[in-house]
Amino acid sequence: MGWVNWVFFLLHRGKQILSSPSIVYVLICQAFPMKTLLTTFCLIIAVLLGSMGVGYADKLWSALKSGNHLVLIRHALAPGFGDPDYFDVQDCKTQRNLNDEGRYQSQKIGDLFRLNGITKATVYSSQWCRCLDTARLLDLGEVLELPSLNSFFEYFERETSQTKKTMRWIQNAPLDAPIVLVSHQVNISALTGYSPASGEIIFLRRSSDGSISTIGSIRTLN
Repeated sequence: MGWVNWVFFLLHRGKQILSSPSIVYVLICQAFPMKTLLTTFCLIIAVLLGSMGVGYADKLWSALKSGNHLVLIRHALAPGFGDPDYFDVQDCKTQRNLNDEGRYQSQKIGDLFRLNGITKATVYSSQWCRCLDTARLLDLGEVLELPSLNSFFEYFERETSQTKKTMRWIQNAPLDAPIVLVSHQVNISALTGYSPASGEIIFLRRSSDGSISTIGSIRTLN
């Protein structure tokens, strides 16, 4: 792929690689021999696209503070797959839980909110321990349980009913202040059509007719 095509590729994908100039640098610079002129070109493109990412993120945070917006967060890093057969929603010892990196990630997500001027939010969570722990470690305020956010990974027959309940909840929620919903990959995918990474923040807009649209996302896992 020639350098011109690489530039157009990066401009097209800029929002998806928005917050990491180092990714931009690797994409361009590892694709070519590192000559002086090209190195300079790489650094210029990296800075430009990195700055575009910062501006993109700023717009998302501003939208969240403007009303009629909310965020979904997939629980932070919890290695594994599904839950044990002896799963009990009331007993964290029977569940797949956050590891040390996931707990640290949750705290840093909360720091990211504060860095962008949001020190308090109304936080709702799935009743799964990995979601409740993520929500509490954000340290943005009281955490309330919302059963429709519970995982239906093992019970896909619940997908439609739970997604409808979450959608109705969003349609009736007073979005005059930041609201955070902490849930699972399957729930977020069913609601938005987007599959998030662990700890990814998905920004939603609620329109006047009650419909929702995804306006962007920020990944928080290095």
